[in-house]
Amino acid sequence: MKRILVTGATGGLGRNAVHFLLAQGVDVRASGRNLAVGRELERMGAHFVPLDLAQATPQQADQLVRGMDAVWHCAALSSPWGLERDFIAANVTATGQLLRAAAASHVARFVHISTPALYFDYRNRHEVPETFRPDSYVNAYARTKAMAEKLVQEAADKHRQMLCVILRPRAIFGPHDQVLIPRLARVLRERHGKLPLPNGGAATIDITYVDNVVHAMWLATLHKTLASGSAFNITNCEPARLCDILRSLFCDHLRQPFEIVSMPYRVLEVVARLMQFAARFTRREPSLTPYSIGALSFDMTLDNAKARKVLGYRPIVSLQDGIARTAQWMRQEAAAHKVAKERNG
Repeated sequence: MKRILVTGATGGLGRNAVHFLLAQGVDVRASGRNLAVGRELERMGAHFVPLDLAQATPQQADQLVRGMDAVWHCAALSSPWGLERDFIAANVTATGQLLRAAAASHVARFVHISTPALYFDYRNRHEVPETFRPDSYVNAYARTKAMAEKLVQEAADKHRQMLCVILRPRAIFGPHDQVLIPRLARVLRERHGKLPLPNGGAATIDITYVDNVVHAMWLATLHKTLASGSAFNITNCEPARLCDILRSLFCDHLRQPFEIVSMPYRVLEVVARLMQFAARFTRREPSLTPYSIGALSFDMTLDNAKARKVLGYRPIVSLQDGIARTAQWMRQEAAAHKVAKERNG
């Protein structure tokens, strides 16, 4: 695979994917919405195409995939709250249009990044297999990602020359993360080192260091005998309590003031539901949603047996090494922000 398109390249996973592919000598075309990050990717050697896939025309999609050997589709609207039409545009319509364009351009492989949010149902779940589905999806994000997966599998059946693979990485963290750790770090700053967590963060969860996700994407791209339409859970294969993960990062590695304040789940759930109801009128994302509280409250670990057996996947970065690397990146980012602030007066 000499030429690969990475969508969502200015997001956390996409940026790391571009860095990896360039190091492998791959000719990378990167699409995304953040122009500043796009310029950085261009300086590194990628060809950047500024584009919001949710608003792309069929002609723009055709141009984006033309000449590519593979597509790594990382772009998505991943939020616990928002308008249904926005999720449909970003996660369903955009994916369908990209699949159509990729098939028409004879792209050999399409790697689609999905989510284990498909499995979530406000219950403790352990070793969840790829085949599990809840009675109903928890929010528009999970629902539209399931719809996108259906499009990928339909394309796999219809376009035999394009092998499609679905990856479901759980709770990605690491350099350039814009979701998981930054939100918790912001709460810590606002509350002077105190972090309210449902049930004290006792939930046992799987998380995944970003380099391991990129490694899985590379395996899914190169594997010669995959069944098109296959889906794989991807994690660090080291389930741990949320409180222990956060204590290791913020206390042991970053040496920040860190205290977990245990809150009853039911209390936080009621507050979150009230905030979500109020957001219907304010049109502003609430700081708490039932899903975000639930994701921190209930155990969720995934079965990685299929990824191990079929893809040959093994994490290349351990959980503790991933936490250490994330802490190092956060220190570097904080130092760079401080220098920039001083320079600008």
